[in-house]
Amino acid sequence: MGSPTLRVLLLLTAFLPHLLSAALQTHRPCTCGEVFTNFDCSIYGEGDLPSLCSQCQPKLQESPSQLLPALLLSTVPCCKHEEQTCLQVYVALNSTGIGGLELDFLVASSNRYGRLQVLKRREHQNSTGPEWQMQFDSFQVASGEQVHVSVKTIPPGMLKLNRSYAVTDYQPGPEFRYRWVPAARAIEVSASKAVTVRLCHQLMLECTELHQSYHQQVLVSKHRPAVLQYEFLLPCLCIEASHNYGDSLRKIVCPFQYQPEAYAADLWSSACFHDFSSSDRTEMAVSLSGRCFFQPTVSLCWKENSAPEATCQDIPNSTIPEASKASMPFQGEDTESLALPIAAYIIKSVDVNPQLCFKFSYMNSSHTECPRQTDTTWNVSLSEKFLQLHLNFRSRTPASFSSALCQPVSSSHCRPEPSVYTISHTGGSALGELNLILPWTALTSCVLVWRSDVQFAGKRLLCPDVSQRRWGLLAFAVVLGLGLLALAIFLIHWNMHKLRRDAPGRHHSCPILLIYSPDSEEHKQLVCSFAALLRSALGCPVLLDLWELGHVGRLGILPWVYAQRELVGRKQGQVLLLWSAGSAHAYGLWQGEASSHGRKAPEPYDLFGAAMACLQSELQGVSGTVQRCDWVIAYFNKLCDRRDIPRALRLLPRYRLPQDLPDLVGVLQGNSSSGPSWLHASAKALVCHLLKAEKKRSSRKQRNQPWSKNVKRLEESLFPLAQLKVHRPSCT
Repeated sequence: MGSPTLRVLLLLTAFLPHLLSAALQTHRPCTCGEVFTNFDCSIYGEGDLPSLCSQCQPKLQESPSQLLPALLLSTVPCCKHEEQTCLQVYVALNSTGIGGLELDFLVASSNRYGRLQVLKRREHQNSTGPEWQMQFDSFQVASGEQVHVSVKTIPPGMLKLNRSYAVTDYQPGPEFRYRWVPAARAIEVSASKAVTVRLCHQLMLECTELHQSYHQQVLVSKHRPAVLQYEFLLPCLCIEASHNYGDSLRKIVCPFQYQPEAYAADLWSSACFHDFSSSDRTEMAVSLSGRCFFQPTVSLCWKENSAPEATCQDIPNSTIPEASKASMPFQGEDTESLALPIAAYIIKSVDVNPQLCFKFSYMNSSHTECPRQTDTTWNVSLSEKFLQLHLNFRSRTPASFSSALCQPVSSSHCRPEPSVYTISHTGGSALGELNLILPWTALTSCVLVWRSDVQFAGKRLLCPDVSQRRWGLLAFAVVLGLGLLALAIFLIHWNMHKLRRDAPGRHHSCPILLIYSPDSEEHKQLVCSFAALLRSALGCPVLLDLWELGHVGRLGILPWVYAQRELVGRKQGQVLLLWSAGSAHAYGLWQGEASSHGRKAPEPYDLFGAAMACLQSELQGVSGTVQRCDWVIAYFNKLCDRRDIPRALRLLPRYRLPQDLPDLVGVLQGNSSSGPSWLHASAKALVCHLLKAEKKRSSRKQRNQPWSKNVKRLEESLFPLAQLKVHRPSCT
């Protein structure tokens, strides 16, 4: 790397590839002349120029400042007509104090003239970096013409560049066809006329050979195609074809240049990464070398564990700026296979940790590279005492550490609490030991710990082990919970007893007919428990087919439903429709609107079908108008959603359990108000407590249990309410 010529060639490679790709790729159809820049601008043209697009296209990358200013000319096929030749102009210069560029074209032989102005848009004055790039390739030229190009700055007087270019015939090269064979990691090439083909890597001014094991240069024709194998599928992997005579024009096609979904895996597999991170200097550095020129975006991320498939969470505002990259000699093992300069990415003020990694992103792909060293300059341990968490820090360098209590949300995420506790070690390079005490407010609390005297640091999650310790505290919590639960049951029992005493004649005057869909055996158990709860809490008879199977068997389900409906109407009771997700599906089958998927639609002679037929006849009177009826709908919000209730039934009163339990009790009692507040508040508090406890237990211990088991546990949670009476009916 000491040779000046080699250094200049390496710097040229940072911006010349885009010129080569523009000349080699198949040009897309366009409707106007386009200007490609690395800044936002507007363009204006006059003279012998095509119609121009109103705004620039952001496409180019920044060039090395060592080569500024630069004005490069070449010829490419015109955008609209590939049989015509256009002059391509590339400009790179320092943008300090410049508001725009003016390009003048002059063909000496025909006196043709064109002027192009590129003006930076005012609303993006601060978005431009220190270097400008611009490319224009729509000035049509002919073979043998001499073109003079002049570039001036706006305002004038700051810089002026002049170049001349002699146009020669543009020849497309030999024609050939290719087909990608991914299973064989090869490309099949054929041609109508005999041509010589090979695979190569398009780098600087030529297409370099593949590794010796994969280098092939073969003759192909219409009846003799060739299968060319490659080691890595890369964006710079190209097919080069030439005729069989000497000095033949070569045609190069790079089919995967803009297909990241094809080459993404091989791009990172073929690259070499070398870690130079140092925890003593709080600095992370990595070098990247590949077989193609590409400029990835590099940032930091935090990896949850060392598994290769583990997710690496992005760290905000950690993108490494362009100033942190440098060219440096490669010190790897296989220098011949890479043959490209090294880019080094360096970032300081970092808590170096094996889980704090570099994230390389290019096109739609990414790669994570973590530091190789496993030791850190500090570590921390956690111990717990009664209502206290003790953090013990050991550090080899001066540093500050912060911690905060948090509540686990998932296995990898913990929601921090507002208070942050900080401690510092100022003892120089000697090993120091620090202790920090945090209040332990809940058994589920964990601690987030991080180094706070650097800009970028990952947060370590520490959780106390209470599985085999602090049994006294756990026992106290269990006893306290059982005591509160017993007290709540006692209060509800006393309140219901008072209610029955205050309304002695209510027991036989408010029958409740409970209708449901037989989703599963577990769901039937839930229905039984809920019916027992209503009968115990209200002192009213609850009519349920599961409790009267003998009677139902003698009469039949249809006569039984209509008989109970008549009894409810005569005694001014209520028909309670306990809705579920299965009810919604059964209703759709009954209406003939849903797909059965092998399930049989409810018939008029089963409970749900008979109830729906009865309800439909009551909702629609003889004249076709909607009639008032004494039906109500209730549903558990843990098992069903309000949107699961069909639109035709939304005229009925709907109650969400357990939130609307007080209002439902008032309706079932026949009162216009919500009933005595002491009964409703006590019942609602207990049901909410049971459901919340069940939800926490199922989410913490049995996250993947099927729905039926959740229903069964919910039914078990309702048993304390159902058992308030001495006798609880059973379901068979």
